[in-house]
Amino acid sequence: MYNFREIFRKLDIGFSPDKEDKLVGYMEEILELNQHINLTAITDREEFIKKHYIDSLLCVGYEEFKKAKTIIDVGTGGGFPGVPLAIAFPEKKFILIDSLNKRIKIINDLCAKLGIKNVEAVHGRAEELARRKDMRESFDLCVSRAVANMSTLAEYCLPFVRKGGVFIAYKGPDCGEELNAAAKAIKVLGGKMIKDESPEFEGLPFDHKLIFIKKENNTGSKYPRKAGTPSKEPIS
Repeated sequence: MYNFREIFRKLDIGFSPDKEDKLVGYMEEILELNQHINLTAITDREEFIKKHYIDSLLCVGYEEFKKAKTIIDVGTGGGFPGVPLAIAFPEKKFILIDSLNKRIKIINDLCAKLGIKNVEAVHGRAEELARRKDMRESFDLCVSRAVANMSTLAEYCLPFVRKGGVFIAYKGPDCGEELNAAAKAIKVLGGKMIKDESPEFEGLPFDHKLIFIKKENNTGSKYPRKAGTPSKEPIS
């Protein structure tokens, strides 16, 4: 079994028994609830730590994450990458959004139960929430492991990011063609891809590549388009 103290040391994250207790507690609660509602396909604890916790934390060594104070996780699902990042960095503020209210209720209930005070989970579709004045272009950083092509994901995520902020997309390792196809969408939405990284842990590559998109210009008022349109008709 992975040792949380070692994981934090290798990722240069400050360790505390409280953080470990919260990570273990969240995992146990999710796996218990997963028997009744689909929150994760991963039920082995070692795989859970690797694929949900270590994978979620792979962005923490980059300046773009270190500088961010307000972070939104779009399409959080069972709370990833947002909850592990929030536990590891209690000084940062996290908003987690998902279109399935059952998941949002679970995340809020578990965070309250475990004393994770820097997370607020919000129910809604990204296309609608990004038009709220308190959320539009309000965040230093957006992270997302949501399953969507990059053109669609950019339209979901970039409207939340303030000018000068960054969007980090967790994508599969063979995403080159997808990124090329998304170049126009990223530019139209005010972004510019600045780098892609393939982080490793203990010399092993992970399932995700990290795509960094800087918000250079404000997103035009017509974006995001109405709910459902970004996935059916990606900007091309």
